Amino acid sequence: MKVLVVFAHPEEKSFNKSLLDTYVEHLEAQGNEVKVSDLYKENFKAVVDRDDFLNLEKDARLKPAYDSYAAFAAKQLTPDVIAEMDKLIWADTIVFHFPLWWFGMPAILKGWVDRVFACGFAYGFGEYSDTHFGDRYGEGTFTGKKAFVVTTCGGSKEQYSDRGINGPIENVLFTINHGLFFYTGCEVFPPVVIYRTDGRREEGFQEAVDLVKERFDNFDSVKSINYRKQNFGDYEIPSLRLKEGLEQPNESGYDMHITKN
Repeated sequence: MKVLVVFAHPEEKSFNKSLLDTYVEHLEAQGNEVKVSDLYKENFKAVVDRDDFLNLEKDARLKPAYDSYAAFAAKQLTPDVIAEMDKLIWADTIVFHFPLWWFGMPAILKGWVDRVFACGFAYGFGEYSDTHFGDRYGEGTFTGKKAFVVTTCGGSKEQYSDRGINGPIENVLFTINHGLFFYTGCEVFPPVVIYRTDGRREEGFQEAVDLVKERFDNFDSVKSINYRKQNFGDYEIPSLRLKEGLEQPNESGYDMHITKN
């Protein structure tokens, strides 16, 4: 495998960094190639602004989507963004590794997405017709790549369950799994979640290491999340509403966008 890990944690001595180092060593020992974008260590710029688009006229109004499209086409994005794009092109497996902060990823990782998933690169305008509405949600630049999240959280598994006060972890991570990975064409796999991280001791750390190793060692036997593809008949075009009757009885919300067939 060619694995890109986009890692977001500010502390070198953290549980997360130790976990990262351990499974990267394991992957490389098995002959895999691994690249790590350690965003805090690299002091990655986390905000989109005018300086990202080298071809933008001084007095022009900033329109991030359109300007990123134009800058990408003209090869006028900044070197740090281009370097991350090259890693994504190289990788066949993409991992976002981060601590769950306020029900999402750290701001530096969101900023990485904002800047690197540029229009024209990670997504585009695509072809539009009566049956097709752009290359996204199951089609797109990253088609053929695998992707999943490795995350730690302070809450328990019960708190992130169907009746848990925090909501199901699948719902908490939906905007990443479906809105980032699947949107750009990746085959998305269930997250590896390590609960109650702050209270873990040495044996708890080894348990977390084993969970991540197991994912990589048994990738072929792991079932990906069967999200409904946008342009394959399940959604009305151009409204992109799920067609009536495709959901299961009493099914609603995010679950409707996962097919049980």
